[in-house]
Amino acid sequence: MKALGIAATGMLAQQTNVDVISNNIANANTTGFKSSRAAFQDLIYETREREGALTSREGSTRPTGVDVGLGVQTAGTVRLNTQGGLAQTENQLDMAIDGRGYFAVNLPDGSRAYTRDGSFQLSAEGQLVTLQGYEVDPGVVFPDNTVKVEVSEQGTVMAFVEDDPQPVELGQLTLATFTNDAGLKQLGNNLLRSTVASGDPVQANPGDPGVGMIRQGYLENSNVNIIQQITDLISAQRAYEMNSKAIETADQMMSTANQIK
Repeated sequence: MKALGIAATGMLAQQTNVDVISNNIANANTTGFKSSRAAFQDLIYETREREGALTSREGSTRPTGVDVGLGVQTAGTVRLNTQGGLAQTENQLDMAIDGRGYFAVNLPDGSRAYTRDGSFQLSAEGQLVTLQGYEVDPGVVFPDNTVKVEVSEQGTVMAFVEDDPQPVELGQLTLATFTNDAGLKQLGNNLLRSTVASGDPVQANPGDPGVGMIRQGYLENSNVNIIQQITDLISAQRAYEMNSKAIETADQMMSTANQIK
């Protein structure tokens, strides 16, 4: 009887499912967070009778086989890249991406990461940085006497310096897009890294065809749907209970068989 092992794989799969759902709920208020779902696939099958096998001397064949599956396994976690709602902050350095794209940031090791979290700050040198202090790429440096910042929907950064009524153009923000957003590797700290699965980043200006626009003074909320997550959590719990019930039933059947004299 393989029911014990089969049901055990189901319990392990639902544990992973609950872990993913729990992470979604925990990040319900994380800026720019994208929810994930666990994807599963069935394991190999044990063939006891092969379809098409002869069943008589006259040449009749079996229309179906007898294949017993060996359980389930986690195929991966799929990130859902739907747009999150925009929340107004009135902070002139907060920027949300309305549409496709990611801000590029330079990590201390020289590599590049990508984020949807536009809650930027200024470093001691006036450089536009993330909350972890990583420089935004392409870099933008603000003069010490900047009194107001304006960022257009197309990513042009302007600064008003002291009493000068004419703004100074400081630079141009760009966004990176990927062929397969779900293939990006999550690093934590709201950062993602490109992989072979995601494809190489394509840099473009905000507002270009297929690229989102920048909304200054806004931040993108998490796209986690709490009601859906709670529903999925209940479903995962019931599936876990049913698998545990299958183990209990298999144990009782084996116990009954052992007691036959």
